[in-house]
Amino acid sequence: RAVRNFIEIVGDKSIVDITRDDAHKFYRYWLARIAPAEHGKKPTHTASSGNRQIGELRKIYREYHAFMGEENKLNPFAGLSFEERKKGKRPAFPTSWLRDKILNAHALKGLNEEARAILLATIETGARPSETCNLDASNIHLDAPVPYISFVERDDPEAPRELKTAASEREIPLVGAALLAFQKFPNGFPRYREKEEAACAAINKYLRENKLVPSQKHTLYSIRHSFEDRMKEAGIDGEMREIFFGHRRSRQEYGSGGALEWRRSLLERMVLPFDGDIL
Repeated sequence: RAVRNFIEIVGDKSIVDITRDDAHKFYRYWLARIAPAEHGKKPTHTASSGNRQIGELRKIYREYHAFMGEENKLNPFAGLSFEERKKGKRPAFPTSWLRDKILNAHALKGLNEEARAILLATIETGARPSETCNLDASNIHLDAPVPYISFVERDDPEAPRELKTAASEREIPLVGAALLAFQKFPNGFPRYREKEEAACAAINKYLRENKLVPSQKHTLYSIRHSFEDRMKEAGIDGEMREIFFGHRRSRQEYGSGGALEWRRSLLERMVLPFDGDIL
């Protein structure tokens, strides 16, 4: 996505022709979205979003020239970044709130179906919204003995997908409302593919306006934190929590983390009841 944005903003240039002025132009594009100069205009993106894309371009430029034997080539993206505010821990949704207020048939009726399905999938997989939004049919395995979704990098030039970290590559069995969500959308969520920020904005707006959040600090991402709390309450050990979450393992890896049948049995310990016509 960083490369695509760079082409839209600067132009489709050969990597060897990229200049510092080009990098500054890309930096200013992000600056206008992170800290608008116009009085009263609100930011549309966070500093981490801009840093991530500039960082991706910096890495591509560095690795290309290292491959070409020019390790000391000056990088036009060097030193360009935005200061990130120290983030406090996001509050988690209480399990009772998810069960009683969100997973009932009427609470989500006004939310479009794809956004609704993404929300339901987040509740029972704990996946990052950016991961869920960008799944396609190749990642959704409903006909397997244990239905599951897989997060893997895609090399398809028409629809490439890079994972956040190597640990993000994983398989999550589908249970409860998440299984329902992917049965409804077996090819993923085309409305929000490569548009996870739009999905988060739509879901967060709906939850706030319909009083479906315990506080204004709660967002869609808070449900991911709730998933971790629920795993702890279900007695799922720390290593398996890291695997489900796509976090780097805190100890040396031995084995693959267990068969899908066993992983499903763990998630079934914490699955929440829901109304069948919620989607």
